[in-house]
Amino acid sequence: MTADQIEILAVLAGTMGLFIWGRWRADFVALLALGAAVVLGLVPGEQAFLGFGHPAVITVAAVLVISSSLARAGLVDLLVARLVRLVAAGSGRFLLLDVLAALVSGFMNNIGALALLMPVGLGIARRDGVSASRILMPLSFASILGGLVTLIGTPPNIIVSGFRQSAVGQGYGMFDFLFVGAPIALVGIGFLAIAAQRLLPKRRDRDEDGPELNLADYVTEFVVPEESPLIGQMVDAIGPVSGDASRPTELALIRRRQRIVRRLHHEALIAGDILAMRGTPEQIETAVAKGLELLAQSKAKEAAEKEAQKTSGKSPEESLEKLPEDAPILVEVVVPPRAMIEGRSASDLRLRARYGVNLLAISREGSPIRSRLRDVKIRAGDVLLIQAEGDTIYGTVSALGCLPLAQREITLDNNRSLMPLGIFALAIAATAGGLASVAVCFALAVLAIVLIGSLTMTQVYEAIDWPVIVLLAAMIPVGGALDSTGAARAIAGMLAEVAGTVSPYLVLGLVLVLTMTLSDIMNNAATAVVMAPIAIGVSDSLGLAPDPLLMAVAVGASCAFLTPIGHQNNLLVMGPGGYHFGDYWRLGLPLEILIVFVAVPLIPFVWPF
Repeated sequence: MTADQIEILAVLAGTMGLFIWGRWRADFVALLALGAAVVLGLVPGEQAFLGFGHPAVITVAAVLVISSSLARAGLVDLLVARLVRLVAAGSGRFLLLDVLAALVSGFMNNIGALALLMPVGLGIARRDGVSASRILMPLSFASILGGLVTLIGTPPNIIVSGFRQSAVGQGYGMFDFLFVGAPIALVGIGFLAIAAQRLLPKRRDRDEDGPELNLADYVTEFVVPEESPLIGQMVDAIGPVSGDASRPTELALIRRRQRIVRRLHHEALIAGDILAMRGTPEQIETAVAKGLELLAQSKAKEAAEKEAQKTSGKSPEESLEKLPEDAPILVEVVVPPRAMIEGRSASDLRLRARYGVNLLAISREGSPIRSRLRDVKIRAGDVLLIQAEGDTIYGTVSALGCLPLAQREITLDNNRSLMPLGIFALAIAATAGGLASVAVCFALAVLAIVLIGSLTMTQVYEAIDWPVIVLLAAMIPVGGALDSTGAARAIAGMLAEVAGTVSPYLVLGLVLVLTMTLSDIMNNAATAVVMAPIAIGVSDSLGLAPDPLLMAVAVGASCAFLTPIGHQNNLLVMGPGGYHFGDYWRLGLPLEILIVFVAVPLIPFVWPF
């Protein structure tokens, strides 16, 4: 190997290591890889930022904007709501819900599809007494599988199409993935319907009169109010120390800024004590009934009383009588990857002062919470119990970048609801008919959506998932360096030498399994950028058509089912489903094995060697 080839492979190895490490954001890691490639001379400086104008990047951004316009118009919600009525009433309702998730995700962002249907699935599960852990992972996997069906269903398809354009002068069409993706999706969803109830754990039971979700234990903070009957009593007065599922577990007591964690049960409670406790929503209610008060609610009440007294000049008692009678409502939300709130605490965000939101509790799987609630850095996958005014709460949730875990009322913009859908359909038809490239058609569709007033330019920029765009734009030149330095051909030559005497089907299976493995531990778009030039090099070395191996890369890059970090949807359901890291192997490993057995004979049948 030449020095350039060794250097680009070292850059990619370091990039993969940082992706797996997970301490730094994926887009930052991609920029580091690009910077290293430029410094080493592997990517010419004048070409470093050409990735931002790459058709794949433009297409991904345009699809995100169009999906946002459909969601804002309320049309997608209305469509899903009507179909869900049929799903909820019939037998095999969870199978039909998974099929619906796959259909929706074929034409819009995977996370958007899951966000629409996750509250629906939870509502049906609550009604039927089914554990959330049995339905959310299959729903996530189904939405990922649905992206295999169309060119715009998932970024890896768009990326693979771009590499094919460079290799043979023509990219894939809108529905060129259909005859490979649809059978794999259907087989996968059928497997999920059969196996999920057997392979996934039932982490918690549901009560008919319980809350929308029986989540893993929340960590929340209580204060002992001045007139509490618990004053002077031991912490055990909240309930028996053990063997009682109705009481929360004490974690610490904060008194006069001092944190007490040892000999906690020997402390008599005094007014103003703050108790950090872990428990379910029902246990939280029990603690309040015993005489505790949620700290966030107590602080909000104090602030409201002071403000009312300041404006009216009356005593606190008189002012309290004049406070609004409309009580704020509680809602459970999940924090998706790259949400505005991720990595920041309630005090950093000044949630109560700026947004009118009280953070009551946090549920987090996999790691303990030892900080004060206001100081906890919020992570993707956390489930938050928040309180805000009923008429503004969903707008506030959206502003924070979170997703509600309860169904919302559907509002339809009658004046413009059908126009974005018509524009989207025209863009798909123009792409399928070959009138222009997919990037051009969808960029024009975005302009048309802005012209009709469905979105403002501010909303356009808000709809674009900029970390994904930066990651793609940075990794595409690095992937190009893998090809221009000859490293991809060198790797392909070694693979071809090993596989030269075996069947092309085994080579296809090897590329598929390797891509799946990488996608489980690093971003799926980055995986496609790395594997696509290698697949083209292998096909050239063996004298095969590039399409079968490129299709294997497209399928493998999207089939990230072994870990919660492989795909954003997997992380999104981790908290609400109460999953642990190892739970994904239970269902994901047999699903990936099944997909390999289906895809290896199917791909060459549709796209011959």
